[in-house]
Amino acid sequence: MRLIFVGPPGAGKGTQAKIICAKWKIPQISTGDMLREAKASGKLPQELVQKMASGGLVPDEVVIDLIRQRTEQADAQSGFLLDGFPRTVPQAEALDKLLATRAEKLNVVVALQVAKDLLVERATLRRTDKRTGQIYHLKYKPPPPDAELEHRADDQEEVVRNRIETYEKMTADLLPFYEKTGLLRRIDGVGEVEEITRRVMAALEAAK
Repeated sequence: MRLIFVGPPGAGKGTQAKIICAKWKIPQISTGDMLREAKASGKLPQELVQKMASGGLVPDEVVIDLIRQRTEQADAQSGFLLDGFPRTVPQAEALDKLLATRAEKLNVVVALQVAKDLLVERATLRRTDKRTGQIYHLKYKPPPPDAELEHRADDQEEVVRNRIETYEKMTADLLPFYEKTGLLRRIDGVGEVEEITRRVMAALEAAK
């Protein structure tokens, strides 16, 4: 199975991706992780490192080449799950061309959907215990009384809303693109983790 998972920050995409990859025994390929690894290993040109440091976007061709290299590895031969890519129609088209060179194609694009207010609540009420690194949630997973809580900068409401808005603008054309191809499966991302997994699995089984 060759899958794409898309969803706004806080939709639970990473959690579901890990579960699905373990069940299907395929690698979870995160472009963010790959770029950080390439940067750490010195494989990225210095101008791209500086661009990333200032919050700029890495050119599509660089990311596609990283994906090409990663999906050629042995563990990706029976499939993979792309997490965080593509985010735009040109990226989606470039991915299609890459797969076509190997006579491969995508099976399913899973879009986890969660209302914006709930996304904000999920993120802004997160707290980290400075001593242990354990993440709590003031509403859903309250911390113990002795926890030394920290409210991370990227969990502040203004930052969270900006990230969601950026995601929505960037992917505005992507979901309709995959809808036209018949690959898109919109999944309700609200509920217990196990229930959402069942919804995702049902969509994947139907597409086999």
